Amino acid sequence: MSRQRALVTGGAGFLGSHLCDALLSEGYSVLVLDNLLTGREANLHHLRREPHFEFKNVDINEPFDCGPVDYIFHFACPASPVDYMEHGIATLKVGSHGTFHALEMARKYKAKYLISSTSECYGDPLEHPQKESYWGHVNPIGPRSVYDESKRFAEALTMAYHRYHKVNTRIVRIFNTYGPRMQLNDGRVVPNFMKQAIRGEDLTVYGDGSQTRSFCYVSDEIDGFLKLAKSSEHNPVNIGNPNEFTILECAREVIKVTGSKSKIRYEPLPTDDPKQRQPDITKARKLLDWEPKIQLEEGLKLSLDYFRKAVSEE
Repeated sequence: MSRQRALVTGGAGFLGSHLCDALLSEGYSVLVLDNLLTGREANLHHLRREPHFEFKNVDINEPFDCGPVDYIFHFACPASPVDYMEHGIATLKVGSHGTFHALEMARKYKAKYLISSTSECYGDPLEHPQKESYWGHVNPIGPRSVYDESKRFAEALTMAYHRYHKVNTRIVRIFNTYGPRMQLNDGRVVPNFMKQAIRGEDLTVYGDGSQTRSFCYVSDEIDGFLKLAKSSEHNPVNIGNPNEFTILECAREVIKVTGSKSKIRYEPLPTDDPKQRQPDITKARKLLDWEPKIQLEEGLKLSLDYFRKAVSEE
């Protein structure tokens, strides 16, 4: 029986590369399109001799045709604050032009389509925890809006293609995910803390550290993506770990896991930084029989060797 073919846009990124591994292990043939604006070929080096894997340096903001595919996983987008602040216009383009071109491929080849959206669609939420039915509390013109509004538009475009063109779509709203292959300098909580702790530097906490996040280990997150892709649900689904930690608690957990002597240093809170972030995963539990298995301490331990090596190679 011939293998099903999956296209992963942005597959050289942190999450995209782990998704490629999972798809290959499930028997798919995988094609990655990535212009390497923020992705890294190094994330895919272990697949270079894999006969069912192909990488192409392609900017999906321009029209493209990848040939017939069974699945499209649209993961192309700068996702870290450092990256989308630097590449704001490119972030808006990939949420609009890139999403349009990926959906056109799904329409042409009658492929199943899954887009990676984000909990940033909820902004600085007034509802806690956040259900998929919550419309969000987002500043549409603030410094983070290039990412937030890019993803909100991408969701709207995805639903439009489903309604008007009957494209078989899925939308996953991703909450804070961490694990190996994250960039050290991408501005997200876990790599920032791991890098500082391994170096023996003070850990930078913004505000008083009482703002919360919910951290999902990458293997759990990928498992949720695959289960959603195989489902028949077209509306957004939260995939994240509902166990909520303050940023200060996360910092202390990193210090414990790394055995670091680092202290904690406080800096002013960035503009529009969400005060709370916690997914309601009732829908994922009922619909997909999914929930995360790996909690923060174990996930940090599983990530430690990668971050130690990354710091040593800087």
